[in-house]
Amino acid sequence: MAFEFDAYTPAQIATRIEDSGVKKAALPFRQTLVLGVLAGAFIALGALFYTLALTGSPLGFGPSRLVGGVAFSLGLVLVVVGGAELFTGNNLIVMAWADRKITGARLLRNWGIVYLGNFIGALGTVVLVVLSGVFDLADGEVGKTAAAIAVAKLDLSLTEAFFRGVLCNVLVCLAVWLCFAARSVTDKILAILLPITAFVGLGFEHSVANMYVIPVTMMAGDMDWQLAGFLRNLVVVTLGNIVGGGGLVALVYWLVYGVKKP
Repeated sequence: MAFEFDAYTPAQIATRIEDSGVKKAALPFRQTLVLGVLAGAFIALGALFYTLALTGSPLGFGPSRLVGGVAFSLGLVLVVVGGAELFTGNNLIVMAWADRKITGARLLRNWGIVYLGNFIGALGTVVLVVLSGVFDLADGEVGKTAAAIAVAKLDLSLTEAFFRGVLCNVLVCLAVWLCFAARSVTDKILAILLPITAFVGLGFEHSVANMYVIPVTMMAGDMDWQLAGFLRNLVVVTLGNIVGGGGLVALVYWLVYGVKKP
């Protein structure tokens, strides 16, 4: 029996992503929602691991963010290898829509259900983390780190939040794109590691991560409730994620590989 070891070519990746988009858009409501809940929880766990990695680090700003980015990669590894539906990654479904393999209504249906599921999963993890007392580790320093992360996000201007959202999902969707080139679990993990480490280390904004990072600090009592600021951040970052992933990755690759020749 012959085995293929070479990565899929970019043209093959484009076809695989379009086929995947068609399947995702056709998933039943319950399956889509539950897989969305799982993805929200997985990304929240990655964010929690990132928080721990930054706490008390003597490495300095750059190296600490590098280590933290590697830790956060846990989230997308769980999503891709474990199987879950993540809103930011599903921005690649735009390729199937652009090739008229699914309707705009089916695209928005998938995004809406997955986004809701991600939110539920992230907030569920918030409750579990607060009840676990994990923020009390290192004499409460983990909680202080989490609060500092949340405050920095809320302090961003609308322009900064939007464009950090754009850049974030360029890298997230490129990580997912590279995963479609992979033929093994090891390949997928390695494909995820550098793009995700880069977006986290550079301080870009991921809407699903923010569904956990900001509420968990407020619920833990380490920061005053700022619901309006949280919702403003979430809306702006979400729009940036759509532009970055759906526009600058999915549509650009569609222009290269998906346009039907006469």
